[in-house]
Amino acid sequence: MLLAMAVGFGLGAVAIQGLHAQAKPPVYYVGEIEVTNADAYAKEYQAAAGALIKASGGRYLAAGKATAIEGAPPKSRVILVAWDSMEALQAWRDSAAFKDGRKIGEKYAEFRAFAIEGLPQ
Repeated sequence: MLLAMAVGFGLGAVAIQGLHAQAKPPVYYVGEIEVTNADAYAKEYQAAAGALIKASGGRYLAAGKATAIEGAPPKSRVILVAWDSMEALQAWRDSAAFKDGRKIGEKYAEFRAFAIEGLPQ
């Protein structure tokens, strides 16, 4: 009985190790947002955009003004959002809801964005 439990435990540990090795690291979306009309941006765009990110599988990790460590920081607001894959991030960006919302956002802000693939842990 003890031998069977030990073998089962060992097989389980190996299986979990294999699953962790197969898991893809997240993709990080970095956005710079230079807001030109803060009141309208907050009222007409910000909450809806954040809700769409969450509904599409994105997870906010940070948002706000950047602090300079070396060189000049962006003058704009910065967001960092984690996605499970580049495909999930791209599906969000390709969605009609994103495109419609961005048209509203572009009335009140300028956007710059890029993605970085995470490293395996």
